[in-house]
Amino acid sequence: MPNKSYKPYTHSRRHMTTADFSNLTRKEPEKRLLLPLRKSGGRNSDGHVTSRHRGGGHKRMIRIVDFKRNRRDLPARVVALEYDPNRSARLALVEYPDGERRYILAPRELSIGAQIMSGPAAEVSTGNALPLELIPLGTMVHCIELQPGRGGQIVRSAGAAAQVLAKEGAYATLRLPSTEMRKVSLQCYATVGQLGNEDHGSISLGKAGRSRWLGRRPQSRGLAMNPHDHPHGGGEGKSGQGNPHPVSPWGWQTKGFKTRKKRKLSDRFIVKRRN
Repeated sequence: MPNKSYKPYTHSRRHMTTADFSNLTRKEPEKRLLLPLRKSGGRNSDGHVTSRHRGGGHKRMIRIVDFKRNRRDLPARVVALEYDPNRSARLALVEYPDGERRYILAPRELSIGAQIMSGPAAEVSTGNALPLELIPLGTMVHCIELQPGRGGQIVRSAGAAAQVLAKEGAYATLRLPSTEMRKVSLQCYATVGQLGNEDHGSISLGKAGRSRWLGRRPQSRGLAMNPHDHPHGGGEGKSGQGNPHPVSPWGWQTKGFKTRKKRKLSDRFIVKRRN
């Protein structure tokens, strides 16, 4: 659904946009599928700040999401579409014939009353989870396992989908949303379809207070600091960052600096790096 904009009756409202929640069918979450979320404020067990600019924010509860889809060959009915404060995608509440309810990530075209299934006997249709060996080439999938039985680990954010490009030997080649080409075992499960809420990336917060609701504290530019506080600090007026490249307060490069470990074990599964 397209994002919702507002009349500019205040300065912050002029550029603010929010998600359109009209497709959600339920406000209160399923109580049996909730866990309390303890916030750290960016501190470790010693009380030292290890992640800056975190703290505050609205209280949340964790929704227990079924990433494994391990109730095989049992049809489930979609009961509700819900909001999850901990992720960009929406959740679908599904009910099995014995009355058990679970949350799954809601694909784009999943509607109330739809029947979904997980297992080798499932059809290749939106919301069904199957092994990659049974999914035809060209199909868009999400919530993909990297190890059989471990549960979906990649392609889980709003609007995301990967495409099955090829199958060779024991592996399928997928094109991920980042354009990276990667091999995944044919025994791994994936869910058919593209995730919903694809307009999430174009939301404009509009005001500083809305960042605080999300638990994000203010961030000062290094350029505005003194030399003993940041490598970019100091100088008369707006004199530039001083260093040859943008760096963190500890001198690490912050733009274009590759953070992936060298000689990582899973490098052999990457066919082509992202653009």
